Amino acid sequence: MRAGGVDYRVVAVPIRGQPGFALVIAQSLEPQQRVLTKLGLVTLLFGIAGMITAGVAGWGVARNGLRPVRRLTAAAEEIARTERLAPIRVEGDDEIARLATAFNQMLASLAASRDRQRRLVADAGHELRTPLTSLRTNIDLLTQAGASLPDDARAELLTDVRAQLEELTTLVGDLVELARDEPTPAVIGTVELHEVLEQAVARVRRRAPSLSFVVAADPWYVEGDSPALERALTNLLDNAAKWSPPSGTVTVALHGGAVTVDDEGTGIAEEDLPHIFERFYRSDVSRAMPGSGLGLSIVAQVAERHAGTVEAGRAPSGGTRMTFRLPGASTPKPAEPPANAPEQERTNA
Repeated sequence: MRAGGVDYRVVAVPIRGQPGFALVIAQSLEPQQRVLTKLGLVTLLFGIAGMITAGVAGWGVARNGLRPVRRLTAAAEEIARTERLAPIRVEGDDEIARLATAFNQMLASLAASRDRQRRLVADAGHELRTPLTSLRTNIDLLTQAGASLPDDARAELLTDVRAQLEELTTLVGDLVELARDEPTPAVIGTVELHEVLEQAVARVRRRAPSLSFVVAADPWYVEGDSPALERALTNLLDNAAKWSPPSGTVTVALHGGAVTVDDEGTGIAEEDLPHIFERFYRSDVSRAMPGSGLGLSIVAQVAERHAGTVEAGRAPSGGTRMTFRLPGASTPKPAEPPANAPEQERTNA
């Protein structure tokens, strides 16, 4: 009850032995209300303090947890601004650390790709300078001499110009082939490697009519790009023809997916063997001979694209043996029925 602006708690208790009478007791609720008011105020203050503390703690945890992300973002911005592919520091072993590790791997791949591009441009400029200079010199000589140049000298110069143009064309084609980071779209299918080898031998035989080619090829079928494989085999045969002596013999064999090409040249020096498949690498002996130093690099590239290998060694005759291996089979893969063929026709097939 409330009286005089004060709330009271009232209880009435009957008096035994005195019917009609009761004992009424009233107690003021003001002390309890003051305690409850203080308790509510304290609870409110502690709640606000807890919310502030939780907010600060959450901000600190989020800031500390996102610090690697901010560092990764800053590193990416720095790389975009300066183009310096320096790896970033990796801390911990959580998902952010894995992301930073993957980012460093990507940077390493980009750096390697940029270095290869720079080396390719530098080497290409060096290799193109010689044929271009010689070609320009011959053309200037033809222009200046005019009609006073003897016919035999003119024919010799024109032959030289034609050879230099062919060499330049081959070099540019090889550069375009090797400059691609990814293989060009090609029709992939079953390739009769023995047929491709015969075509390559026929082509090189026309280029080197003084040489004899002994060919022994077993049937071998691979899944791949037929023009690329023919170019690789042609490069191997051209290399053998270049190093073979006049009237020499080039022995070619295909057994179990391994194409071996033996020449009767002087062979490859031991110190040159680890480098002959590198781009533009030419030994001291080969610098005076025609070529760009890209043919064997293309062979290695084609072998890698077809999950194969290529290696150089010593032939029984003392010359060089090139071994070009490709995975495949001695019989062609069975043809698959069309996807829209009836089920009965597939079963009968």
